[in-house]
Amino acid sequence: MKELFRCWQQLSEVKQELAARDWFPATSGNISIKVSDVPLTFLVTASGRDKTKTTPDDFLLVDREGKPVLETHLRPSAETLLHVHIYNRTNAGCVLHVHTVDNNVVSSLYASQKEVILGDQEIIKALGIWEEGAEIRIPIIENHAHIPALGEAFLPYVKGDAGAILIRNHGITVWGKDSFDAKRRLEAYEFLFRFHLKWLSLQHIQGGIYHGANSHS
Repeated sequence: MKELFRCWQQLSEVKQELAARDWFPATSGNISIKVSDVPLTFLVTASGRDKTKTTPDDFLLVDREGKPVLETHLRPSAETLLHVHIYNRTNAGCVLHVHTVDNNVVSSLYASQKEVILGDQEIIKALGIWEEGAEIRIPIIENHAHIPALGEAFLPYVKGDAGAILIRNHGITVWGKDSFDAKRRLEAYEFLFRFHLKWLSLQHIQGGIYHGANSHS
């Protein structure tokens, strides 16, 4: 029971930090933290809750199939299946799924390529990659409304104890060894998205200025 309370507190603190950044608009998003390995259990956000508030009904404990362990009136988040796939296939300790404008734009922009490649940024070191000029590839999967279909598309990319998957126009799912690791990775990905989109915007503006100057020469 002590471990359950400790995990609850950790997940609540992460939720508050992400909510303060407006990364849970309109009750979107879901997060979880592993409580035990044997049997596998984890806390996950309850469906439809306002994540800017802190209440006793924020999370519920579920098993390796995503089913409530204890009797409750709460329903697990609709996308709990994605967390189930990660915990059953890896040693991850925390999973974070958020919707931001930046990650939705990136997922839409590169959807046809089924991945986005980002690199040459110091913050990539937060992902445990230390090579100079390193690149990362983030897979982008289709946003299936049918959750089992979404889970099938998601599953092939769950390959390690830490990772990230973009869902087209439906946010990013990031996982890591614990809540600190997962949050750090999420922050790094969001920084990379924000930088990339700003860089593209500046290139477009500079290109427009250049062509405009030429048209008057």
